[in-house]
Amino acid sequence: MGRFKIIYMNLLTSDKLNDYLVDIENQAENMFFQIVKQLAESDNITEELKAKDQMEWVAQMNNVCNRTREIVNSKLIFI
Repeated sequence: MGRFKIIYMNLLTSDKLNDYLVDIENQAENMFFQIVKQLAESDNITEELKAKDQMEWVAQMNNVCNRTREIVNSKLIFI
């Protein structure tokens, strides 16, 4: 049995799996919003841009969200 399968079975049989998953989800969500904010600021994606060129703002924010999703997945989900 693989290491992760053992961890999964231990969490499942101890009734701690749901708590563990909720904790990971909360951590991922917090990390996601924090990184999106940081990247948007560093890429100068502002409310002014949103007002001036909404399509460009959406495109840039989508890029930031995709980059952030990859970061969160690599640091927290797919470890």
